[in-house]
Amino acid sequence: MSDTPSPWVARWAGAIAPYGRVLDLACGPGRHVRYLASRGLRVTAVDRDREALAQSRGIAAESIEADLEADAWPLPGRQFDAVVVTNYLWRPLLPAIAACVADGGLLLYETFALGQEHFGRPSNPHFLLRPGELLEAAQGLHVLAYEDGVAALPDRRVQRLAAWRPRGADPPRLQ
Repeated sequence: MSDTPSPWVARWAGAIAPYGRVLDLACGPGRHVRYLASRGLRVTAVDRDREALAQSRGIAAESIEADLEADAWPLPGRQFDAVVVTNYLWRPLLPAIAACVADGGLLLYETFALGQEHFGRPSNPHFLLRPGELLEAAQGLHVLAYEDGVAALPDRRVQRLAAWRPRGADPPRLQ
């Protein structure tokens, strides 16, 4: 597994409020936790894998071990200046994920889409976004950027979204 942050997350990281609170949901071993913390952001890392969470201990401002698909939502009522989700999809959580974005905050989401089965795993359609599904999940947010296509290195079929919850008139500065 690469320690390099997703180019999508890296592209938008500069638009996150300085010293902001960031949720990295289903963070795995913490490549985005480390990257975002190195930018001075306070990251809450959430994953069900205790060993994966341990890799960002001392870097994350907070670590929460939770099985997002079996347990109750671990962050009721909490909001963040940015919510980052990569390579993870559990449809019942989409409304809760969007609700975690604070006023003026960003949702950065990138995961596999239908067509990925031609490139490898995951291939189960339960874990692949349908066309436009990520846009639907961002209702109530202002979409800043959206991509749906084949990404390279490695080749994979993805959807990517950067969305902002309006606060005042000015969206975040683009990087």
